[in-house]
Amino acid sequence: MPVTYHEVIYEPGPVARVIMNRPEYRNAQSRLLLEEIDAAFQEAVDDPEVLVIVLSGHGPDFSAGHDLGSPPELADREIRGWDEDFVGVYDRQRDTRITNTMRWRNVPKPTIAMVHGKCIFGGWMVAASMDLIFASADALFLPSHTQYFSAPWDLGVRKAKEILFQNRFIPAQEAKELGFVNQVYPADVLERKTLEYAREVAERSPMALRQIKHSINNMQDGQGFTTHINASFMTYAVGARFGQPDPRMVKGKRQLSPVAQALAKLKPWPRPRQD
Repeated sequence: MPVTYHEVIYEPGPVARVIMNRPEYRNAQSRLLLEEIDAAFQEAVDDPEVLVIVLSGHGPDFSAGHDLGSPPELADREIRGWDEDFVGVYDRQRDTRITNTMRWRNVPKPTIAMVHGKCIFGGWMVAASMDLIFASADALFLPSHTQYFSAPWDLGVRKAKEILFQNRFIPAQEAKELGFVNQVYPADVLERKTLEYAREVAERSPMALRQIKHSINNMQDGQGFTTHINASFMTYAVGARFGQPDPRMVKGKRQLSPVAQALAKLKPWPRPRQD
């Protein structure tokens, strides 16, 4: 049965497009958006005409990360329910942040994240699960340090520590130099260059592409990638359940969230234009 999408635009074809479509919320990841990304990837996997999948975001940013309470998200929670007990929260977050993301990592077709603007926390998780990342020159990446914790693999151990300790955005060119981003292009040619590459890859044998991807992912898993992701999520879950503020850090003042701290180091984040 065809899927009706509300927060994703899906365009089939040899190079299928999965476009996050919540521009008014900078593609913050609602429960519905994550479900529709998953459905779109499955549709692409099931379609023999699809050879490569390109994931992108509509609007000013690739993704602002988790949706922590937009009106549509809150309405959805009211309608469908939202477990507040620890087990319910654990199961929901494991499903949406680990099971989904690992499934996208292991899609048996090449995947490319086409990133522009800001790519924050949950956005990093989704982009990191793709095989390749092509970015605009003005893209900024804020690595996630919880849930799907791939940053040590994405950046290298020492660089991951340095950047996460500092809690800062990584400009696209630096992300390329660190090996997280494959190619950086001016914003006005990013889409053209990404699709040109995707079409070139789509000319190759689907079986050869599948074998290459499977072999490289297997190599990474042999080094402990999946075990690390699962263990890191458990560490996050325990910390979220039992963690308490450090009085030496708080000092009686309300601290900014990690995202707000990183944003405070940048120039003011412009509001979307209202045409």
